[in-house]
Amino acid sequence: MFHIILHQPEIPQNTGSIGRLCVSTNSSLHLIHPLGFDTSDYYLRRAGLDYWEKLAPAHYQDWEDFLARNPARRLWFLSTKGDRFHTQARYQPGDGLVVGRETKGLPREMLDQYADQVVKIPMPGDFHRSLNQAQAAAVVLYEALRQINGW
Repeated sequence: MFHIILHQPEIPQNTGSIGRLCVSTNSSLHLIHPLGFDTSDYYLRRAGLDYWEKLAPAHYQDWEDFLARNPARRLWFLSTKGDRFHTQARYQPGDGLVVGRETKGLPREMLDQYADQVVKIPMPGDFHRSLNQAQAAAVVLYEALRQINGW
C-alpha cells in the first residue's frame, strides 16, 4: 500500500528494522545507493530477522535512477526541517515516504525542490536530535495507514 524509500541509509540495524516494518504493513522498501553497508550484513539480517527474505527490496543507483523508474509516485519527505507536521499531510495509497541518512538527513537541494511535500514529526522534548530512521518511518507510516484505514 505504501513505499518506504531510504535515501543512502548508513546503519544496517535501522534498515533491517524498516524492512520488518514494511513486511508487517504490506509496504515496499526502496534502497537508494550508495548504502553504508552490504545488504548481506549480519546486523541487517539480525534486525530484519526472518522478514528480510520476504521483503525483496528494490535497489537504485541514485535518486535519478529512482525517479526514472518510479515517475508517477507521490512522495513525502521526512525531515526536521519541514514546515508542517506529518499529521497535516493527506496520504493516499501508493504514496512514498522518503527518509534520509542517519547522520545527515535528506540533501538540502531535495528538501528545497519538494518543499511542499516535506513533513516533520513533532518532538516536544528537550533533546535536540531527531528520532532514528526506523522510528520516524514507523510514526509516519502508521499515520498514513490510520488515515486510509480509519483506525
